[in-house]
Amino acid sequence: MNTEVTTYSSAGYGISQEQRNKVMRNTYWLLALSLLPTVLGAWVGVATGITQALHGGIGMLVFLGGAFAFMFAIEKTKTSAAGVPVLLAFTFFMGLMLSRLIGVVLGFSNGTQLIMTAFAGTAGVFFVMASLASVIKRDLSGMGKWLFVGALVLMVGAVINMFVGSTAGMMAISVAAIGIFSAYMLYDLKQILDGGETNYISATLALYLDLFNVFQSLLALLGIMGGERD
Repeated sequence: MNTEVTTYSSAGYGISQEQRNKVMRNTYWLLALSLLPTVLGAWVGVATGITQALHGGIGMLVFLGGAFAFMFAIEKTKTSAAGVPVLLAFTFFMGLMLSRLIGVVLGFSNGTQLIMTAFAGTAGVFFVMASLASVIKRDLSGMGKWLFVGALVLMVGAVINMFVGSTAGMMAISVAAIGIFSAYMLYDLKQILDGGETNYISATLALYLDLFNVFQSLLALLGIMGGERD
């Protein structure tokens, strides 16, 4: 029997529609699974206070060092049986790193409400970006380099503001991060749909980082603008 293969000719990937659907399906399942270690890591961090000492430059070094080491390991193991466990270990680490912000927000009388609002907002952004990715026909691969530059500028700004300690700067960085990583979400989803990304572990890592950054930035913004003290 002949098997019909639909290719994405404008991008030149030549990946069958069936394979693209399989990558997307596996990515969604693994992305959902990755949220469990994140929640566990955040709970452990809040319950034990293990990350409370990680502030300022030390916190930034631990976070960046750990994150880049894990991402390097994930890329090295993405085609082996170790790929999924390494990714899940990374999401646990990210939950730990997030616990300090969550602990601060929980210190507000409406902290739980702010966390749920940030979660709902992140889910809403994902739904909108996934819907857009499914209807946009043009190739968005050219967005990658501009988004990468934007993310680098954002990182530099965050490091500078860490020493300056400006609340207005933090708000500006949070708003910019929401915009940049929402766009990254659209880009990464479109890459999967168009066949530009064929490894579901790499695809999950990219989308997880998008979601993490949008959620973290939304939570920081809500904490600054809507946090209520008793």
